[in-house]
Amino acid sequence: MSRTLPIVLVLALAAPAPADNWPQWRGPKNDGHSAEKNVPTEWGLDKNVVWKLKLPGRGESTPCVWGDRMFFTSDDGESVVLLCVGTDGKEKWRSPMSNTGQKENGPDKASDASASSSTDGTHVWSFVGGKAAGRLTCHDFDGKLVWEKNLQDYGKFNIQFGTHWTPALYKGRLYLQVMHKNAQLLVCLEAATGKELWKVNRPGYGKGESPDVYSSPFIWEGEGGPLLVSHGNDYCTGHKLENGEEVWRVQGLNPGNNGAWRFISNPMLSPDLVVVPSCKNGPTVGFNPVGAKGDITPENKAELWRLPSSTTFRTPDVVTPVRVGDVVYVSGDGPFWALDAKTGKELYRETLSKGLHRANIVAADGKLYVTSTTGATDVVQAGREFKKVATNTLPDKIYATPAISGGRIYIRGYQFLWAIGAK
Repeated sequence: MSRTLPIVLVLALAAPAPADNWPQWRGPKNDGHSAEKNVPTEWGLDKNVVWKLKLPGRGESTPCVWGDRMFFTSDDGESVVLLCVGTDGKEKWRSPMSNTGQKENGPDKASDASASSSTDGTHVWSFVGGKAAGRLTCHDFDGKLVWEKNLQDYGKFNIQFGTHWTPALYKGRLYLQVMHKNAQLLVCLEAATGKELWKVNRPGYGKGESPDVYSSPFIWEGEGGPLLVSHGNDYCTGHKLENGEEVWRVQGLNPGNNGAWRFISNPMLSPDLVVVPSCKNGPTVGFNPVGAKGDITPENKAELWRLPSSTTFRTPDVVTPVRVGDVVYVSGDGPFWALDAKTGKELYRETLSKGLHRANIVAADGKLYVTSTTGATDVVQAGREFKKVATNTLPDKIYATPAISGGRIYIRGYQFLWAIGAK
């Protein structure tokens, strides 16, 4: 025993740290960050592509990864399926989700396979959006259906460009944002059973396009939290997890009461700063959520800064901002901004690969990965001064946010699932 113990300790200390799973849309903490090191920064058809898997159809959902498996939805002919793919690049199973595939929603013609799955290592939860679908499911890792629920039970979908919400999985519960012209609800379900634990009305401006909400719910963690954050219908609100009670509400996101307002981008959440975008060149608000209550306005001490539309800065319309240290990064369809986290002051504005930007920014190992629908991913060094590390292009159309796990970047395109890493 005395001789063995030191050897075991040495082996334990020498072993590499376990790789991060990517259990939900935007990573381990659902904030766009990966803690992994030595993440690839360069790739192309002939460089650092470990494998590529031909997909049955298009989709915008990001794979969630746990161990040697990943899960995501995809069009498959005239239906939508849930796919389980191994990290070896081989399909393990597929389960039918909906017969409403090949739909085109909105100006981007997004598919019904747009909401991302989430997993806790035992089960996987998935939602099929669109206008006619609405099926929320729980499967086990072998593809067996555990439970299902139709979110149109809360009101027949009435939304211009379809439903694309990704539920938030947090400590055994699913938090849903069901917001369209026939429903303005926040719902909490028991993840294991689908049992409804609570639902609350979440009112907003309610005119024109405003009730059509394309953002998703998120969980803010920090002093006084956690809170459920809902973004849509001209407001951003924070709610208690135990009953949905509203704690704070960000005002002034639609200063002109524009009837063509609709939120797509999600707020950036960090323990002492929430950055709230709007849309269509509207304002962006930064505030400290610790102890925040009531209406968040310039008169509330919680508000740190508020940026109107200017000749240089534009609110992010689709892509969620990301914070690294004391800098907040914002992406448009080519323009890329760095803002001081404390003041909102613009540090720089540069131009990255042109084309629509629909994938969210991913931060890893001091770098930012910014992906265009054209297949180009710009890698930018984090910091207060701009430095582009690389531009990498794949021959695919990419709407999904990259996922990082096991030292690899998994990029889901319309044609292929790409595994990027050292061969």
